[in-house]
Amino acid sequence: MTGLLVVRPGALTTVQDRGRPGHAHLGVPHSGALDTAAYAVANRLLGNPPDAAALETTLDGVGLRALAPVTVAVTGAPCPVRVDGRPVAWGAAVRLPAGAELDVGRAESGLRGYVAVRGGLDIPPVLGSRSTDLLSGLGPAVLSAGTLLPVGPAGPEPAPPGDVCPLPGAPRELLLPLRPGPRADWFTPASLAGLWRSVFRVSPVSNRIGLRTESGTPLVRAREGELPSEGMVLGAVQVPPDGLPVVFLADHPVTGGYPVVGVVPRGPALNAAAQARPGVAVRFAAAR
Repeated sequence: MTGLLVVRPGALTTVQDRGRPGHAHLGVPHSGALDTAAYAVANRLLGNPPDAAALETTLDGVGLRALAPVTVAVTGAPCPVRVDGRPVAWGAAVRLPAGAELDVGRAESGLRGYVAVRGGLDIPPVLGSRSTDLLSGLGPAVLSAGTLLPVGPAGPEPAPPGDVCPLPGAPRELLLPLRPGPRADWFTPASLAGLWRSVFRVSPVSNRIGLRTESGTPLVRAREGELPSEGMVLGAVQVPPDGLPVVFLADHPVTGGYPVVGVVPRGPALNAAAQARPGVAVRFAAAR
């Protein structure tokens, strides 16, 4: 059988692909890989389809044993990669013989790594996706020791290494472009003006649902009361009663009642947010 056996699950390792778009009306979040660029590079290195399922690791990597010969690639947060204790390349296709153990080590910068295998992880899809959704509970369970991960049939030969550039780690400061609204009018003009000058920090209670902030100047509301629940999108910056912004990531709820001061557009900024460790400085800038 072609597959990978989980030897060391790491702090939080999940199966992810491009997610479940189009189901928000059913209360189902989008989910999917947080750092979409790093995930895409891992699949391109192996010649996989762009939606092939891979592993997303958090901070301290994962350990896997190959049950048959397979080819893997590790991208995202730079880290040491070893096969049976010997160093091998990060950001490149690596062949694993049957019985070999792959150890993806602790991130040297950034937070989340991606481990793809040629052929993709052959997990049964739920609503068209193999992604683990931590909020709804859809998809495969968070990895634990002894989990068996089936691997699909290999596709075409991987792309030459020179065709794909590995991605750097997260910046020391996270600059998030923000499109104001739809509820910017719920905050005082002085508070909104101060948002562009304030420096927040990534909170240690951040997760796949949202990047929480701390140690910044709280936003001050211009009106009392709460909103009825309304639709939420990826990148929405919701402001709870403490006034400290929360940036919604892939597993965010599809509705919410706190006002949204603005939205961070999909793209490089949200990929960088996926790699921001607790304590990293966060600034907001008006999106062009």
